[in-house]
Amino acid sequence: MPKYVFAYHGGKMPETPEEGAKEMEKWKTWFASMGSAVIDGGNPVGKSTTVSGSGVVDNGGSNPLSGYSLIEVPDLNAAIKIAKGCPICSNDGSVEIAEAIDMEM
Repeated sequence: MPKYVFAYHGGKMPETPEEGAKEMEKWKTWFASMGSAVIDGGNPVGKSTTVSGSGVVDNGGSNPLSGYSLIEVPDLNAAIKIAKGCPICSNDGSVEIAEAIDMEM
């Protein structure tokens, strides 16, 4: 079954501890609704540094990442359906979906 990376972008930070607790409950409920599809719930991430052949840029990147998760579902349509329920989508953010390709090494 294919695996998909959910890359979270944007979203507003809670202004109070109470708002933070409410937001965390939304995420917990959403993750619970996915059941065994969640392979790695992931983590939020800090500011990124971009390394390329031309050097290092410490500016957060062109489309800053807020966090990530890894899920396993039958197809992209199933991943899209799940992503539509992500709390970040109702909090000024978005979910970018990419299939994680298994490679034999």
